[in-house]
Amino acid sequence: MDLNYDPNNVFARILRGELPCIRVYEDDDTLAFMDIMPQMPGHLLVLPKAPAVTLYQLPDEAALACMRTLKKVGMALQQALNVEGTTVVQHNGSFAGQSVPHVHFHLLPGPLKGLKPHAQISGDQQQMAAIAERIRHYLNE
Repeated sequence: MDLNYDPNNVFARILRGELPCIRVYEDDDTLAFMDIMPQMPGHLLVLPKAPAVTLYQLPDEAALACMRTLKKVGMALQQALNVEGTTVVQHNGSFAGQSVPHVHFHLLPGPLKGLKPHAQISGDQQQMAAIAERIRHYLNE
């Protein structure tokens, strides 16, 4: 498993503003946005701005910042989609299913029934934008 960080991975490029994303939340240390290939409606990604391939390489401060963002965005996601729970998934390395070599967390609303395959089917941009807007509404309350 190659754990050397590639500064040109897709998430690094999103963080630098070179590629678009549907942003939900951003602070100095993290970014949350809609997964472009959602496994279900409302599928979000939370990632640190610190460069690391896996959670195990991530500095403790950056990991803590991710947890804060997951809590904040997760509660807003539950309200926006009127669900009583969420699932957080995080893969470490391609062998474990990590598809982008920048540590990130998947936030999935509600029960894990009817999930689409991981990182395979593009989502409806209008639906994702509408859900993002609802989430941002609850973040701003």
